[in-house]
Amino acid sequence: MLDTVSAAPLDLIIASKPVKAEGGRTFTRLNPISGQAATTAAAASVADAIAAADAAAAAFPAWSALGPNARRAVLLKVADQLTAMAPEFIAAMKAETGSTQAWAGFNCMLAANMMREAASLTTLVAGETIPSDKPGCVALAVRQAAGVVLGIAPWNAPVILGVRAIATPLACGNTVVLKAAEACPRTHWLIAEAFNRAGAPKALSRWSPMPPKTPRRSSAP
Repeated sequence: MLDTVSAAPLDLIIASKPVKAEGGRTFTRLNPISGQAATTAAAASVADAIAAADAAAAAFPAWSALGPNARRAVLLKVADQLTAMAPEFIAAMKAETGSTQAWAGFNCMLAANMMREAASLTTLVAGETIPSDKPGCVALAVRQAAGVVLGIAPWNAPVILGVRAIATPLACGNTVVLKAAEACPRTHWLIAEAFNRAGAPKALSRWSPMPPKTPRRSSAP
């Protein structure tokens, strides 16, 4: 019996809130085995992508200023949610990509552990001393978060690669926009949902799927 998932359309997630796509546009992902509808999702436009980037930029000052232990605590909670949500991820992967139970389960296990590994990096973002030509002076190089990072994740190992696209940038103090694959919109939506269920800071996670043949993504700097 083929796995099915909820037929409720998925909104974009921007600033940790559900948002309709511009013009209410949606697209439908078909189950590659049965040909039946697997997921109907919001079809993000270029304007929606820019809105997601703007929300991530607005969230950056607070997230980058958060101490490493606090960032680690958030990411560990997200990892726990990824583990707890494994049945949902498995059902979504099977319906959207035709995955086997074993491959979907492996995705969930490895993705949660990747998030935990990234969480352990928060205290390793350190500076270094560098030679100074001025006698009696010490020169320091300090690493700082860069800003908003775009993660583009494919469909073939969707939970692993979706988490990989965002975990380390978040650990280093950046905010992220996850561009979901149109072949697995619900699977990637669940990653953002894991952040929401973990109580992650507002505007930290965002999910923006685009339908096939979108002419361009965004010219936002």
